[in-house]
Amino acid sequence: MELRTIIVEDEANSREILRNYLAKYTNGITLLGEASNISEGLELIGEHQPDLVFLDVEMPFGNAFDLLDKVPDRTFETVFVTAYNQYAMDALNNHAAYYLMKPINIDELVKAVNYVKEIKEKENALEGQVLTAKSIKTKGKITLPQQDGFQVLEVGDIFFCKADDNYTEIYLEHKKIVVSKTLKYFEDALSEYGFSRIHKSYLVNVGKVVKYKRGKGGSVILANGKELSVSASKKAGLLAYFQ
Repeated sequence: MELRTIIVEDEANSREILRNYLAKYTNGITLLGEASNISEGLELIGEHQPDLVFLDVEMPFGNAFDLLDKVPDRTFETVFVTAYNQYAMDALNNHAAYYLMKPINIDELVKAVNYVKEIKEKENALEGQVLTAKSIKTKGKITLPQQDGFQVLEVGDIFFCKADDNYTEIYLEHKKIVVSKTLKYFEDALSEYGFSRIHKSYLVNVGKVVKYKRGKGGSVILANGKELSVSASKKAGLLAYFQ
């Protein structure tokens, strides 16, 4: 598929390098325009409704997060391109599908483009389809340690798990159980039962998902009405559960 793309970068030399790399080393990129600041970037995004925006973090009169905050209902994916690695965690957890450090590594650029293609192709393929989850175990029990012993729980009754430092909150339909285990512990324990890590804070039972929403990192709505954010970097893993 073709990714309709915009570059937002204040340095002319950096724009030229990225433009040339995209033309030479990647396939399926249609470059719609380039912007040197946030206001120009917002104008291009509003005009073209792109699939992908390459976005520098630090720019005059604001940064990448300021631009993204002004497009709350965005459907495009974002790849950050920056010389400042202190933004990496915030970018990947909240905004970006990929994070590239300057000087740009060509192999990483190709990976970034291919990852966004994978997300977009899966989103488009799933629209309007009758979904069937891939083959997973749906029945099983898990023990939750308690002060006076342990509680036995059907894994299918879990809607989602939420990280709380070294604790995990287990959400059922009508109650919450707090367990002194990390979210990574439950990610490993429930991996065979259709649970997907959709965010640094959330592990969701895919069988409880009733709606997927594009925008920002995206989000899912569960059968109990709860809406949970999906990090852009976790989208492909979630969408892979559906055929």
